[in-house]
Amino acid sequence: MNRLCKSLKVLEVVAAAGLLSLAAQTRAAESPKPDMNRGQAIATKVCASCHGADGNSATGSFPKLAGQHEAYLVKQLKDFKVQPGAKSAARANPIMAGMAAALSDQDMVNVAAYFASQTPKPNFAHDPATVPDGQKIYRGGIAEKNVPACAACHGPTGMGIPVQYPRLSWQWSDYTVAQLHAFQQGAGARDNSDVMHAIASRLSDNEIKAVADYIAGLH
Repeated sequence: MNRLCKSLKVLEVVAAAGLLSLAAQTRAAESPKPDMNRGQAIATKVCASCHGADGNSATGSFPKLAGQHEAYLVKQLKDFKVQPGAKSAARANPIMAGMAAALSDQDMVNVAAYFASQTPKPNFAHDPATVPDGQKIYRGGIAEKNVPACAACHGPTGMGIPVQYPRLSWQWSDYTVAQLHAFQQGAGARDNSDVMHAIASRLSDNEIKAVADYIAGLH
């Protein structure tokens, strides 16, 4: 019976993912074409001081954007803005709120496409002692806590799925830790994924650190 329930759950997730993928493809077909030159100009003048001119930030205080999925970046930029009918932005960050407010939808598409076209620099795990635990969580989840494997959505090598799930490969561990904590808090921090809020809320600080460090060297 447990196996049947689990199978049904998997089918539900797959069906939902299929619907999301179809909707994403429809949105992608309707989205404006990017101007790579304009995107590079925005990246150089506006984004470079934190994220690097090519999307490879210098420290974990700021995420690497190089090689990230274009549509995912556009969505995140929009989530820093307060949308019509909402009381607050889905992602709370005073600096990014100011940056995003100055960008038009076309600007977002342009700069996202530019960063998506850049090559991320390799990274690595720093704590050999936690790599086994991080690997177990990423590849197999934590069954007793109902935490699914990260690889189920973000892929075995951390490349993610365009639009739906971001690339995690070679991301700074400090940044990943910060975002998982933000997902734990939800409203007032990062309230743009109910799934990630639920998953992150089930992880301990040590589990978050272990899987974030493992992700840093994943490729």
